[in-house]
Amino acid sequence: MKIATFNVNSIKARLELVKRWLTEKNPIDVLCLQEIKCTDENFPYEDFSELGYECAVFGQKAYNGVAICSKLGFEEVHKGFGDPMWDEQKRFIRARIQGIEVCNVYAPHGDTDGERHIYKLNFFKNLATYITKSFDLSQDSVVVLGDMNVARDDIDVWDAELLRGTIGFMDDEREAFEEFLSIGLIDLFRACHPEKKQFTWWDYKGGAVWKDLGMRIDYILGSEPIKERCEEIVVDMWTRKRRSPTPSDHAPVVLTLR
Repeated sequence: MKIATFNVNSIKARLELVKRWLTEKNPIDVLCLQEIKCTDENFPYEDFSELGYECAVFGQKAYNGVAICSKLGFEEVHKGFGDPMWDEQKRFIRARIQGIEVCNVYAPHGDTDGERHIYKLNFFKNLATYITKSFDLSQDSVVVLGDMNVARDDIDVWDAELLRGTIGFMDDEREAFEEFLSIGLIDLFRACHPEKKQFTWWDYKGGAVWKDLGMRIDYILGSEPIKERCEEIVVDMWTRKRRSPTPSDHAPVVLTLR
């Protein structure tokens, strides 16, 4: 089974890119999208159906929005956390697919201080509470994936000294993310590639992707049973290193399970 996370930065703008990637390059079984920037009714269900996908969508006009597209169907779908405060912004959707609990997350971008920064820190606390109440991570097959908007370590940014203290690489953001991981989730890319410097996001400006001036902020996290099934995890650069169709500023991360 191939499971992928991809912040598309508008599914409308990225539809042809995603369709070409899925048909020409990487036939994904379960595709988790973030920042779709459309309401549920405006999602391109028909385009994905033609490729064999059933899609569950928790969307929002112009901002945020998450979706799970599965070639393997759904056993169960939950849209949002079930809390009106946290679900005002559409950032979380969960589905059970062939016994695997897939949790798709679009974490807040945040700010250097103020309400948006506090919201981001509290988002990870709320997410941790939700996951621990919903699953036994020592026993259940759980995948938590998406754009977390945090780079964990110096190896996860192109210039640690320059970026330290900026959004996505602030000490308290990183501490909040590590506390979230400590509930029993494993950073599968880092577990499989301990020393590899590999980014998932590059600014559109200044040809950053061609100079590899990026950050690793997109993750696939797994419970222990998922780690045991992990065969390969890669960042697929095909969608990012191109002029046309216009790329997202993120590249997808792809997990292959035995």
